[in-house]
Amino acid sequence: MQEDLAGIRIANRTFEAAGPVYVMGILNVTPDSFSDGGRYYDVYSALKRVEKMIEEGADIIDVGGESTRPGYQQISDEEEISRTAGIIEEIKRKFDIPVSVDTYKSQVALAALQSGADLVNDIWGLKYDSGLAGIIAEFGVACCLMHNRDNTEYGDFMGELKEDLRESLEIAHKAGIADDKIILDPGIGFGKTYEQNLQAICNLGELRELGYPILLGTSRKSVIGLTLDLPVEERLEGTLATTVLGVSAGCSFVRVHDVLENKRAIRMAQAVLGWKQTQVTG
Repeated sequence: MQEDLAGIRIANRTFEAAGPVYVMGILNVTPDSFSDGGRYYDVYSALKRVEKMIEEGADIIDVGGESTRPGYQQISDEEEISRTAGIIEEIKRKFDIPVSVDTYKSQVALAALQSGADLVNDIWGLKYDSGLAGIIAEFGVACCLMHNRDNTEYGDFMGELKEDLRESLEIAHKAGIADDKIILDPGIGFGKTYEQNLQAICNLGELRELGYPILLGTSRKSVIGLTLDLPVEERLEGTLATTVLGVSAGCSFVRVHDVLENKRAIRMAQAVLGWKQTQVTG
């Protein structure tokens, strides 16, 4: 995180402004997610997966009940709640780790928060469901606001990306969400062409001017598959490369499937960057 930012409190943990890059481990409790659909669809397998991610160093667990892969089929609030609420409750009962719910729907978020969720991860940056911002503010939890559009038409790509995020911030502020409860996400793979995804990754550092911690989510995504011409299950190395770029650009969080490998890549990148900083300052 930027040194001039206050720490963010999520559940019983403070994520320090000048601390390490934190890892959000992905738990898809869906039958059709692009990478691991159906693997953690029941409570037992989901909890075993959470246990493993914690052992590997996950700082937050992100629970998603609806696949948002390209061409995904939207499901009802009731179905999404049935997939996520019970598992979130069990995770909070068994493990001492902050839990995020990956949803853009206010009623799903409400059920998740009532079940113990500590953060709302919204792929539409509060622009899809007008009731979501108020629920986040009412519960006083943190949120991650992702950049997204229903098209890929931009004039000034990075300028408009930042302006879209400012619009999400305005919605959050009007609802009463505090600055120290907000994380921003450039939305790699959403509302962007292949070239625009590369541009966003290349220019991550520009987002720091918005004044909020940045989360990078590139894990196994199509931009990696298209670049390397590889299927989903062979995109780890590409993901690690983008994670290191995120560390170098000053991102505060990465959202990934492969916790252990990304944690190691982060440690190595931060060691090198830390050494460089000592040469500059000392």
